[in-house]
Amino acid sequence: MHTAFSELSSLARSIDRTSVKGEVTSALGLVLTVSGLERAVGIGEHCTVHGSGGAVLAEVVGIDVTGIKLLPFGSWDGVRTGDQVEVTTSGADIRPDDAWIGRVVDALGRPLDDKGHLPEGDRPRALRAAPPPAFARRRVGPRLATRLKVVDAFAPLCRGQRMGVFSGSGVGKSTMMAMLARNAQADVIVVGLVGERGREVQDFLQDDLGEEGRARAVVVVSTGDEPPLMRRQAAWTATAVAEHFRDQGKQVLLLLDSVTRFAMAQREIGLAGGEPPTAKGYPPTTFAELPRMLERAGPGTGDAGDITALYTVLVDGDDMDDPIADAVRGIMDGHIVLDRRIAEQGRFPAVNLLRSISRMLPDCHAPEEYAIYRTARRALARYVDMEELIRIGAYRPSSDPEVDAAIKLYRPLEALLGQSKRDAMEPSETFARLHACLTDAGIEVPDTKS
Repeated sequence: MHTAFSELSSLARSIDRTSVKGEVTSALGLVLTVSGLERAVGIGEHCTVHGSGGAVLAEVVGIDVTGIKLLPFGSWDGVRTGDQVEVTTSGADIRPDDAWIGRVVDALGRPLDDKGHLPEGDRPRALRAAPPPAFARRRVGPRLATRLKVVDAFAPLCRGQRMGVFSGSGVGKSTMMAMLARNAQADVIVVGLVGERGREVQDFLQDDLGEEGRARAVVVVSTGDEPPLMRRQAAWTATAVAEHFRDQGKQVLLLLDSVTRFAMAQREIGLAGGEPPTAKGYPPTTFAELPRMLERAGPGTGDAGDITALYTVLVDGDDMDDPIADAVRGIMDGHIVLDRRIAEQGRFPAVNLLRSISRMLPDCHAPEEYAIYRTARRALARYVDMEELIRIGAYRPSSDPEVDAAIKLYRPLEALLGQSKRDAMEPSETFARLHACLTDAGIEVPDTKS
């Protein structure tokens, strides 16, 4: 009897959700207020607004005594008071398929390229899935060869690791991400372009990523002119696609550009929903959503593969203490800092070696590789300490043998680490050349065999 009553109750709730209709009562900015659906939907669920300009998919972002608050995935143009609103499941999940590899999709999983129909998989995948249980996950795996010399040697990436790439605008984040997509060891690449400039999407796909990169990548695109819900959902969609391939036992490289634009979209959503602003205007939900999304990447469980992830963080005015940068840095397993001064000097990728670190060190390097890394880093730090005196001619040669050796090393090291976007080098060769640079500069690398 109890079971039958429960089934009847569930059926009644289902009938209520599909039959109850609401209507628009007011619109202010991006927020639409709808009455009549307060008991039928909850926060995060989707509705369809039937306006004179057509149906508009929307999400519930708030509920109060006046009704539910909706934000659009499109535009409210043509919507008027009294228009009908109904509950829908559209856009609540996606159905990735292996045929998505090589394709470009939007935040809702719809094709953006000219390659025709996009097949859907059999299994729906929630956009806001929970991360794998912490105690069921494997540990981070062995080093993943990116074939970017500066990364493999000074900020190595391991399977299942999450790394942040921090920089100001125009310092080469997107180009570096494309180099990783073309060169890194992975079965599938998932690229999320969140809030990207519309003009640069084709440049990234055709010039930076190229046919070689696109052949094994799924690219999710949401441009900066799209509503905040679409920009936020693009990050979730890219993560859900990566989870689909991870669960097949594949090694997935997830590249998300950028977390900052995801946070800005969440800020717009939170403020529109009535949340109080906190640091730099970001509402509390922004800092709650960041770990919920970022923790979904990482090592898998059981027979699943891993999601190795790189997230770019756009720091305003190169301020590394920006609230979003600070929050992301605390979640990541390391960070790569791109330096505008290095970019202006012409070395790309413009990675600041002393400010970048991988938390997988020293275990991800072989002992002899770690000895080379430490020796080169120490010599570079010595040079940076004396750089101003060297540039103005205040340092006298032979005053300090370590500084003399560091000066001799600096230019060959910069030349070695510079890399065009079409070049690639195996880690073993990178360390061999780095060792040769140290030897030529008269710097001895400690023997790890004795």
